[in-house]
Amino acid sequence: MWDTFKTWWRTQASGTVDQAGVIAKRRAECALTGRYLLMVSMSAGIAILGLLLSSPAVVIGAMLLSPLMDPIMGVGFSLAIGDYKWLRQSVRSLAIGTGFAIMFCAVVVFMSPLQNVTSEIAARTRPNLFDLLVAIFSAIAGAYAMIRGREGTIVGVAIATALMPPLAVVGFGLATFNWTVFSGALLLFVTNLTAIALTATAMARAYGFSSSLSERGSQLQSVGMIVALVVLAVPLGLSLQTIAWETQAQRVIRDEIGTVFEGKAEDVDPKVEFATGAVQVSATVYTNELFDRAEVESNAARQLESRLGRPVSVTILQIQSSDAREAELAQLGEGREREAESLETAGVIAERLALLAGVPTDQVTVDRDNRRAMVRARPLDGANLAAYAELERRIDATEPAWDIRFEPPPLALPSIGFQEVETDVGVSHTLTSDGRKALALVEWAQRRKGLPIRLTGPADAVEDVRKALAEDGVAASSETSGTGYGTVSVVWDMD
Repeated sequence: MWDTFKTWWRTQASGTVDQAGVIAKRRAECALTGRYLLMVSMSAGIAILGLLLSSPAVVIGAMLLSPLMDPIMGVGFSLAIGDYKWLRQSVRSLAIGTGFAIMFCAVVVFMSPLQNVTSEIAARTRPNLFDLLVAIFSAIAGAYAMIRGREGTIVGVAIATALMPPLAVVGFGLATFNWTVFSGALLLFVTNLTAIALTATAMARAYGFSSSLSERGSQLQSVGMIVALVVLAVPLGLSLQTIAWETQAQRVIRDEIGTVFEGKAEDVDPKVEFATGAVQVSATVYTNELFDRAEVESNAARQLESRLGRPVSVTILQIQSSDAREAELAQLGEGREREAESLETAGVIAERLALLAGVPTDQVTVDRDNRRAMVRARPLDGANLAAYAELERRIDATEPAWDIRFEPPPLALPSIGFQEVETDVGVSHTLTSDGRKALALVEWAQRRKGLPIRLTGPADAVEDVRKALAEDGVAASSETSGTGYGTVSVVWDMD
């Protein structure tokens, strides 16, 4: 079984890779050029402004512009093949780009009147083990895309790994002398950098890229990679454990404060700070009956100290809410808050779609009643249909209550391939893995554009594709050339 897999891998997977072409392209993109530094500075500037404004849409834009992925992948591939000249070039480009980004962001923050730690900044100061896993999974996808020529996937990888925002937070910490922010963001960046580089090395070696390393050198390199990941995993695992404890403590605090009010608390809204010493709890309690403040605070602190095993300081503000009129006003206030939240969400979605589509915000159609947002994207340099579909999927995933529609430009549609499959009754033909993805992409693009499409190829293959499209409600005209199976070309039918 293992021998069969190795044979298949050598012939069907690693054996079909154009190693020279992949290495040449990766090497060219690691050069330290004026364009590279310009894109680093623009990405850093957008990132730090988005963080200061606490705007996720602007931060996503910085992720897409950042060129730091190229030298990091260069480090990984050069380690795999033992090309230390290329490694030095990649490290040099990465180090200069990183330092440039940090200093650029520090200067922007130093000159800015806004220097508060926003929620977007705070979110990048406590990396944990999950961040390492995200970086590893994303790096696998990115390295595979580069090796197999699926460049459209890199858009999603850039968003997932988020290399520039942590660097911008490092610059913020440097400018404000906040070493907690500085060190936390730096650890997140180092986590992403190390995971991407080492994963790229592992992927290149798995695909059999030619290496000048001896067997012993290769073994030492593997051990070093494992040690590096373990060294990173230990503090990140401890951080994840702390975050999990604090999340559980939040639930315990809410429950225990409600308990001391003997079931007469309608709502408990605690604010908790987990300082080095005592846990600081400041809670607002809506209750039918007012209790002695000193007594409930003392009882709550005693019970929480028993449950959490740490000193706890409790301050409770009681608000009596038995009056029906107050309840009506509270309900009305909640309705207004929900309306305001809906307006804010719609605005954020419109900003994000406009940024990623390259159009003004007023060109985004937002239907708040039906929670639907649509935009027609402008052509983006180097982006194919798969990249636009990935952008829509990622935005849609962040807003599960909304229906996000991202209409791409009329770019070239992918071809759909078939393969022969041996069965008990003979040979049949089915779509290849890439063919199934291409079919799904064609359906998505046709639904978004609403334009007719035309199929061209062998009659049997064209008919199978036409039926598959028809089952999903997509009509297509066809032109056949001969019989049998082969690749089906798909084009927009603009005649």
